[in-house]
Amino acid sequence: MKILMILTSHDTLGNTGRKTGFWLEEFAAPYYVFADAGASLTLASPKGGQPPLDPKSDEPDAQTDATRRFAGDPQAQALLAATAPLDQIRAADFDAVFYPGGHGPLWDLAEDSRSISLIENMLAAGKPVAAVCHAPGVLRHVKASDGGPLVAGRKVTGFTNSEEDAVQLTAVVPFLVEDELKKLGGRYERGDDWQPYIVGDGMLITGQNPASSEPAAKALLDCLKRD
Repeated sequence: MKILMILTSHDTLGNTGRKTGFWLEEFAAPYYVFADAGASLTLASPKGGQPPLDPKSDEPDAQTDATRRFAGDPQAQALLAATAPLDQIRAADFDAVFYPGGHGPLWDLAEDSRSISLIENMLAAGKPVAAVCHAPGVLRHVKASDGGPLVAGRKVTGFTNSEEDAVQLTAVVPFLVEDELKKLGGRYERGDDWQPYIVGDGMLITGQNPASSEPAAKALLDCLKRD
């Protein structure tokens, strides 16, 4: 069981002068779901190397059991520090792909032709693709086999407009995940703000927010077990 995790390389929060990147819980929780299940894990990012961590996700009030486990895991830290560049990644080499969120992916992975092609190839091969929180934004340019938007007519979720408003970044992000998924024809669903909520539609799994990371990872494993 070979699982690919793709993280952002983007570290600038619009024109705010603040830093962003990936959200720690959204990486750590799935990482340990997969590792504990015996998966072979490969980490990648557009630029390769150490992906930028959103500093807010490393603050005391954002810590979870998974993030604390990661803090004491030199092996996982070394793996994260040496992500493979996306141009070295082939969909054929993996059984599934998982995209952690954080605001960073809205700027780079959502527009990255290599990521877009990889998602299209994975789904065309019947392999599961999961994305959580802001990461469903990486689907905005992904096409279905008929050439239309991948998410059109599919059940999807992602970071809500009200959650974005709560963190006061509605006017900063390049697009709002909820609005974008709806605009593309997705059958957008949501739960309460900050509560776990995931949606599966065939081999596509999406999660609403950081708390949805672990359930989304478990749903991806369930897809692999059904194959």
